[in-house]
Amino acid sequence: MNNQQSITSLPESPNSERRSREIKYTIAMVVRVICFGLIFVVPGWWRVLPALAAVVLPYIAVVIANVGSSTSGTVINPSGRAAISPPVAQTDDES
Repeated sequence: MNNQQSITSLPESPNSERRSREIKYTIAMVVRVICFGLIFVVPGWWRVLPALAAVVLPYIAVVIANVGSSTSGTVINPSGRAAISPPVAQTDDES
């Protein structure tokens, strides 16, 4: 029986996860800046669309950045033994 810890079963490091969220948020904010620029270029009532996107994008960016990793790591006990849970207190309350 092979009880070795696999590196792929470990969760993503906090620094790596933070960096991933920062990149997602930065990309969304760059798109927002582009939308602000389009407000001055797009003619007529069409400029409402980039204006609306510029207003809504911060909320969407925060939600996307905070969703977290799509793969959840599972840490396996290297010894292969089950974790011992504390005993449950029993009461003799038979009223």
